Amino acid sequence: MFPREFEYVAPSSLDEALGTLASNPGAKVMSGGMSLIPMMKLRLFSPELVVDIARIGGLDGIEDRGDHIAIGALVRHETTAASPLVQQHAAALASAAAWTGDRQVRARGTTCGALAHADIAADQPAAALALGATMVAASSGGTRDIAAADFFVDTLTSALEPNEILTEVRIPKSSGSAYDKLGRRGGHTDYAVAGAAAAVTMSDGTVSSAGVALTGVGTKPTIAAGSVEAIVGTDGSAEAIAGAVARATEGVTVLEDLYGSAEYKAHLAGVYVGRALEQAIAATG
Repeated sequence: MFPREFEYVAPSSLDEALGTLASNPGAKVMSGGMSLIPMMKLRLFSPELVVDIARIGGLDGIEDRGDHIAIGALVRHETTAASPLVQQHAAALASAAAWTGDRQVRARGTTCGALAHADIAADQPAAALALGATMVAASSGGTRDIAAADFFVDTLTSALEPNEILTEVRIPKSSGSAYDKLGRRGGHTDYAVAGAAAAVTMSDGTVSSAGVALTGVGTKPTIAAGSVEAIVGTDGSAEAIAGAVARATEGVTVLEDLYGSAEYKAHLAGVYVGRALEQAIAATG
């Protein structure tokens, strides 16, 4: 299927892009196009104007800023996955990026684009949630920071305003994090049937802080609050992880879909929360 007719602009500066969005309500931003173009072909989105930010300089870097890593709007999935900084300090995100889509998608699509798209079964939103990321949104009126916990609003809906561009994501450095999933084609291939990310900090043999998030099981990528509550303050043992697994979908509306019943999805959520926590805790050593 082909998209409806639309206008296309490729600004050379961020200010130009933001000005174009401000004067064209309903316009859509494109960085890599791996999410937007398929949706336009299906006519789920039919914007009159597409604003391609791929030619804007200064948005394609990964920076070490002391206590966090900053990933720019044009950083490709494959770059995020291969970055030594991300692998060392945000391993969950590196794995999630490495398992996003196929090789073509990873070479063209962007981490920030995947976050902004907010697909219910995407990989990187779960990692961003577990790691406690902050999204930086820019508009012609300035910038604002959005906590990952507040960013994913509903199915394919983020907290970005129509006139805003997600210019970077800031990831706090984690001593131990991991992401694991069952893909729709088995293993780690394709969107997640169910997946979980975990980030853990240990202090004197105790889990002092943690983040756990799910993807593929509900209406949006979401924090597994029950699992976080269950694991913090424990010794991170197999027994403690089992307690977190038992609460993996607490407060989460689990949806049945073509890939499994609600019961099956809830079971998988627990399995992958357990695996992600086990790997994250092991990585802190």
